Amino acid sequence: MCGRFILISDLSVITEDFDIQEVSASFQPSRNVSPGQHILAVIRRDNKNYLTTFVWGLIPAWAKHPSIGAKLINARAETVNEKPSFKNAFQKRRCLIIADGFYEWKKDGKKKIPYYFYLKSGKPFGFAGLYETWLAPEEKTVETCTIITTQANDLVRPIHERMPVIIPKEQENIWLDTNVKDSARLLDILKSYPAEQMEYKMANL
Repeated sequence: MCGRFILISDLSVITEDFDIQEVSASFQPSRNVSPGQHILAVIRRDNKNYLTTFVWGLIPAWAKHPSIGAKLINARAETVNEKPSFKNAFQKRRCLIIADGFYEWKKDGKKKIPYYFYLKSGKPFGFAGLYETWLAPEEKTVETCTIITTQANDLVRPIHERMPVIIPKEQENIWLDTNVKDSARLLDILKSYPAEQMEYKMANL
């Protein structure tokens, strides 16, 4: 799973790296981004990339109570196009959730030791994400998201069996393009990132 990540890149770097045409979000850099917080994401509308924020923990449009979001911080790549909570967003509301790296914990007896994973390039990247808009009883809209996970690559596997999907730069436009409806084509993107392009170290949390 992915339950914590880091985002400390400057906003100017993010807007350039992700070809952002419009910014409708503000954020505070953090080394411990957690579920329930507003997190930075890229969406595509009218052929433009927008930078916005969503609450981490997806609330499906049909949900009766927002508490379900705490259980839906991640979606499994293997079933994301089938599960009722995700399949509609998979077709219509895909996003890139911006990060500089992520944490996974390894069990060591009764302790859990955190490890930090990041790209060798040092650049920010986009997790594969989905988003939804939920209408609260008081008629207030709540925009939420989830991060898609897949089987861990060779670097992550000794620490954890799963990892968040990092979208390769050359496939970001396909993932964001809402005109792309071919599930097989989209699912093919949701693979573990090449281990040789990543590094990790023990973290202090």
